[in-house]
Amino acid sequence: MQDALPPCPLVVGIDVGGTKTHLRAFAGDDLVADHVRPSSGWRPHDPVAAAAWVAALVAGALPAGARPSAVAVGGHACETPRQCHQIRTALHLHFDAPALVMGDAELLVPAAGLVRGVGLVAGTGSVAVGRLADNSLVQVGGWGAVLGDEGGSAGLVREAVRSVWAAHDRGESADELAKGLVAAFGVDEVPALGAALERATDVSAEWGRLAPVVFTAAEAGSLLARTVITEGGRSLAALVRRLADRGVPVEDVVVAGSTVLAQPALYEAFVTSLATSVPGARPRPLDAAPVEGAVAMARSLL
Repeated sequence: MQDALPPCPLVVGIDVGGTKTHLRAFAGDDLVADHVRPSSGWRPHDPVAAAAWVAALVAGALPAGARPSAVAVGGHACETPRQCHQIRTALHLHFDAPALVMGDAELLVPAAGLVRGVGLVAGTGSVAVGRLADNSLVQVGGWGAVLGDEGGSAGLVREAVRSVWAAHDRGESADELAKGLVAAFGVDEVPALGAALERATDVSAEWGRLAPVVFTAAEAGSLLARTVITEGGRSLAALVRRLADRGVPVEDVVVAGSTVLAQPALYEAFVTSLATSVPGARPRPLDAAPVEGAVAMARSLL
C-alpha cells in the first residue's frame, strides 16, 4: 500500500489596506480561503500587536487545523524596511513558516505579473514604491493627510478646502465646490471649514470620504475643483518622477487605489502629467486584486 501523497503547501497572501483587509490562501492551485474584513485594529507601528493581529486573521480565515507553509503580508502604513522586518520577526512567534512583510504598495507589481516596476497607490492616501538595481526599496510619499498624500482622497479634500479659502479671501462668491464642502462638513460658511477639518478624530478616513464632493463639483463646472483634480494628478506623477530621479526603473507604473481608478478625471490628469514629466513611463491600471501580489510573494518563499 502506497503512502499518501503529502498535501500541497498552503500559501497565504494578505493585503492590509487603509480601510479593508483581503486574505487569500491556496493549496497548490486550489483556493482555500478568500476573506475580506475591516482593517480596524491593524497597528503597524507596534510590531508585536501587528503580528498578533495577522495571526488572528489567519486563524479565523483558514480551515480548523490548517497551518500555512508561507505567509506574505502587504501592510498599509508599513513605511520602512526596518518596521516591516520587526513585524516579520514577531510573526515567527505565531508561524513556523517563512514570512514576508512589506508595504501594501509593493504588492502591485507582482499582482500585475511583473518583476520590476513602480507601484503607485492613490486611495485614501498616496504612495509610490520601486526597487533599485540592487533590489533595495525606495518609497516616496505616504506621509499622511495632514502633511502629504497629495492625489489621495484625503489630500484632495484638504487641498479643496485650501482652494475655497483662497477664493473667499479674494472676495469671490462661493462656487459649487465651496457650497458642496460647506454642506458636506455641516457648517454654515466657508471660514468654518477649518474648524471642521480639525474636529476629525480619524483624519484620513473622515476627510477622505468627502472626496466625491470635489469630483461632483468639477462635473458641475467648478474651476476650483477642476484645478484641485489637475494638481492631484500632477502630484501623483511627481511621485514617479522622484523615483526615477533616484535611479528606480519606471518603465512600468502599476496604478491602484479606490480613488484614482474610480475617478477618470484624476486618472487622466495623472496620465497627462506623467507623459510630460516621465516620458516613456507606461501607466498600467491594475486589473487584479492587490492580494494576488501577496499570494505571488508567498509562493516565492517556498
